[in-house]
Amino acid sequence: MNVFDNAINAIKVNEMVGKDECIIPSTKLIKAVLEVLKANKYIADYEEFKENKIPKIRVKLAKAINNIGVIKPRFPVGIDEFNKYETRYIPSKDFGILIVSTSKGIMTNKEAKEKHLGGRLLAYVY
Repeated sequence: MNVFDNAINAIKVNEMVGKDECIIPSTKLIKAVLEVLKANKYIADYEEFKENKIPKIRVKLAKAINNIGVIKPRFPVGIDEFNKYETRYIPSKDFGILIVSTSKGIMTNKEAKEKHLGGRLLAYVY
């Protein structure tokens, strides 16, 4: 079982069903990805809480996600290779983002291009 995959899938399912919020486990990776989603207005907000001493996150959904998914395997991508993966995972130009893990942290493919960074693909959302 992969916690990150399950969290992204929970967000996707609750968004499709039309719920206002969902609860997912809390990890550093998930919090960093949620911060990127919040900055790009795909989710409204999130808050961390503990349930029986287990850290969890309550995600307030903005009903702005058409599709979200994890990219497996986590392909290494160079600065000049982003276009190949954008055409594979995003339906059209400027309609969605790839979430990338770089040496400078978790960011979108657009930010990574601006900063001339490569990394590993984690997820896509549009």
